[in-house]
Amino acid sequence: MQNTLNFSDLLRLIDERSTAFRAAVAAAPSLDIPVPTCPEWTLLDLVQHIGEGRRAWAATVAAGPDATAKAEPLGVAVAPQEREALQAWLADSFELLLDALREAGPDRGCWGWWGKSQTPLTVAGVARRQLHEITVHTYDAQLTVGDVQPVPTELAIDGVEEFLSTVCTTTEAWPHEPGAVDYHVTEGHSWRNSFSAAGAGFERLPEGDTAADSEVTATARGTASDMVLGFYGRLPLDTLKLGGDTNVFDQLVEWDPER
Repeated sequence: MQNTLNFSDLLRLIDERSTAFRAAVAAAPSLDIPVPTCPEWTLLDLVQHIGEGRRAWAATVAAGPDATAKAEPLGVAVAPQEREALQAWLADSFELLLDALREAGPDRGCWGWWGKSQTPLTVAGVARRQLHEITVHTYDAQLTVGDVQPVPTELAIDGVEEFLSTVCTTTEAWPHEPGAVDYHVTEGHSWRNSFSAAGAGFERLPEGDTAADSEVTATARGTASDMVLGFYGRLPLDTLKLGGDTNVFDQLVEWDPER
């Protein structure tokens, strides 16, 4: 199954979201303000997480396909607190990641924590995962400074699919009754997440195909932005229109298979 975005799209959008993240940080009156969607974190904590994490993934990509764990961050791992230096450190953190991804190319193998999922252990898989982590944390930063914006449609549609592929698929056994959930976004895309003793998988459904909803355990409908933000706990799940046996959503949230 091909991604909705190609590798050059992923790199372009990582750069765009990194710019949006830095703009939100620059607009903050203080680095000590709390992040509403990340309890116990200040904005500086969020910046530290983003910068250090991108440096660690840059090192992991550069380490090549034989790496067996995430590598130590490249360069300076601690965010400076002076505003101008902080912005330079952030920009350098994102550029280190982008340089590593470009140098490696999409098809090279790379370590990732999602080895039992449907997302490949390749540099393209890492780039896609990085894009959506940065996207969600950009939403966090914008919310913190009072300039929250929906996730852009192109990103949100791919983000729904990437989350289903990486987080909601596994070869580990589902501990409850077999079932499936269909997810429909108003922009015209649909997916099915199925789970059983054989594990969990997802597939794309034909656009506009809701005829088989009666065959699944539950359904969820909403904009792609609301859906991806609901997946990451940034919006309540009931922001979406839920149907069927909604208890399965609680089971899915609580399920934590080894990856």
